[in-house]
Amino acid sequence: MPHTTASASIATGIVVVKTGILVLGGLITYFSLKAYRNTGTRALRALAVGFGIITLGALLGGTMDFILGVSLATGILIDAALTFVGFAVITYSLYAD
Repeated sequence: MPHTTASASIATGIVVVKTGILVLGGLITYFSLKAYRNTGTRALRALAVGFGIITLGALLGGTMDFILGVSLATGILIDAALTFVGFAVITYSLYAD
């Protein structure tokens, strides 16, 4: 049976982990973008975009149920979908010239 609510300790854990993902993902995105600006390489731009999408997915997926009241499963789906797209962009960055 799927659960639609999370206990207080699970909710706190989600907030802590999603905050860590936001901070680290933001730093990776920032440094990738900084490297792109220094070199002008399309691959580094794609890398920055990919990590930015993954970070955005973690932010949206983690806050949707708290702020907008959507189900936890919907938040997980949003997070997973944006993670998938972000990894696709990162994979492209490995092959870009």
